[in-house]
Amino acid sequence: MSNSNVACRLANFAKTQPDQIAVVEPLKYRNGKRQYKRQYKTITFRELDEDSDRIASALQEMGVQKGMRLALLVTPGIDFVSCVFGLLKSGAVMILIDPGMGKGNLFQCLEDADPDGFVAISKVHAVWRFMRLRYPNAEFSLTVGRRWFWGGPTLQMLRERPWPGPCVAEVTDDDPAAIIFTTGSTGAPKGVLYQHRTFNTQVDEISRQYGIQPGQTDLPGFPMFGLFNCAMGSTAVIPDMDASRPAAVNPENILEAVRDWNASQSFASPAVWKSVGRWCHKNGEKLENIRMILSAGAPVQENVLRSIRDIIHPDGEIHTPYGATEALPVATISSREILGETAAETRKGAGVCVGRHFPSIRWKVIRITDEPLPRLEDTEELPRGEIGELMVTGPQITREYVTRKEANALAKVYETVPKTVGGGENTGNTDTLDTQNTQNTQEIVWHRMGDVGYLDDQDRFWFCGRKAHRVETATGTLFTIRSEAIFNEHPAVNRSALVGIPEVGLPEGKLKPVMIIELKKKASIHDTAYQETLRTELLALAKNSPLTETIETILFHASFPVDIRHNAKIFREKLAVWALEKLKK
Repeated sequence: MSNSNVACRLANFAKTQPDQIAVVEPLKYRNGKRQYKRQYKTITFRELDEDSDRIASALQEMGVQKGMRLALLVTPGIDFVSCVFGLLKSGAVMILIDPGMGKGNLFQCLEDADPDGFVAISKVHAVWRFMRLRYPNAEFSLTVGRRWFWGGPTLQMLRERPWPGPCVAEVTDDDPAAIIFTTGSTGAPKGVLYQHRTFNTQVDEISRQYGIQPGQTDLPGFPMFGLFNCAMGSTAVIPDMDASRPAAVNPENILEAVRDWNASQSFASPAVWKSVGRWCHKNGEKLENIRMILSAGAPVQENVLRSIRDIIHPDGEIHTPYGATEALPVATISSREILGETAAETRKGAGVCVGRHFPSIRWKVIRITDEPLPRLEDTEELPRGEIGELMVTGPQITREYVTRKEANALAKVYETVPKTVGGGENTGNTDTLDTQNTQNTQEIVWHRMGDVGYLDDQDRFWFCGRKAHRVETATGTLFTIRSEAIFNEHPAVNRSALVGIPEVGLPEGKLKPVMIIELKKKASIHDTAYQETLRTELLALAKNSPLTETIETILFHASFPVDIRHNAKIFREKLAVWALEKLKK
């Protein structure tokens, strides 16, 4: 039986390209001044492989057993990537939580995940030891940085040990590899179980779809892409940015890293590219080396796509993969298809086209319901063009939440299918979930994406909003992305957000639609006379579209709250609370 451990990919590249740089980490400027050339720290594929072998071997010597959960809380860089592969090689399950979600959510997610130990920076170790009662099973510790008043080894101590030789735990496709938490943009963050199959399929699908080859250089604006880069044989140049606050990126740092390392591709959130594009156009700069950009986390605005297309290589392309923490990747579309065809329809309220599904994915649009759908036969598939809820299956689709487990009933649908010999494309996730399966059948898992939209005649999915954000009014259902597109066409509007609020006199379960506007000119938020004029214009615009003709209430908000991971998804739940309070006054 071959070893399915995704870390085997690193070991293979350590043999075929041992001296190629695997990870590049920026150091601080000398005297803190940009006038001095940036210095970098690097590690080759061979060094990274041996470094992670040391970590894996040490964890196993400490008593960490296959399947144990270790929380990984390390800042992006070489240490982070080494620890990721060290944990994978050890057979442990790494717990990954975005620190940008705030201390309260971070501590709660850790408590929910019940770690057996921590691989973390010094500050985290100091904090969790004062909160030991919340993490009673946390026994093992590896400190990245200085060790203070606690025991256990430091990463530097492990690096001073001789190389123990290859150390990669034998695992199957079904074995757990990680617990990755959702951002909690539509509820409490949930811990998603990633198997080694999940990671391996993601690497295969991404590299095949986008033609990523060993030896290329990538600028990953999201820490986990360091794993994907090294698993694909690409050099990962970690940018100097706070990964938990991508909108606050300094564009000069991005340009500097791209040029210093001749990076040809990059993955980052729309918020990063919006900032970089604006800065480049203002300062007459370009990213001539970049031939491919991947941007995900939220729909990328048309003007951002045009802005970035103007500053990258003339033959370059921007792709916007679609998916979720629980299901990634699902679909993809290029900027050429968006700008040349679908954007015009988006502006009219057709929704945002996220493209065609990856070869390994099957999908269906089913009738919208907020109830559990235990079996595939409980769903009602809708015809093309009709808005419903998207559900997907494939080998990269995660099978369960391991925290907030009650969410599984609402998110997962099971299908019994004939068992295939040797697998095959489009068979979905082939985990055996029912111990009563016969030898000739198996259970596969479908994931309800929580997104609403429709499939067109080309089998492309058009995203119309989150299911939880739809507004059920007395006259029908309004979908956020479709309705907001009408208001976004006004030149004074930066972006808009549809919410629903309760109102006396409405039928049970029905809400009043309210459109909240974020203005391009921030100072206008204090100009009441201007707002009244604009409100009249926006209401007239709304009356001209059947998608928005029932919206009669417009509010203005200074700056929308957004998700922590990508700084792009609008927190409509928070805006709904704000709107209700505003209208009570």
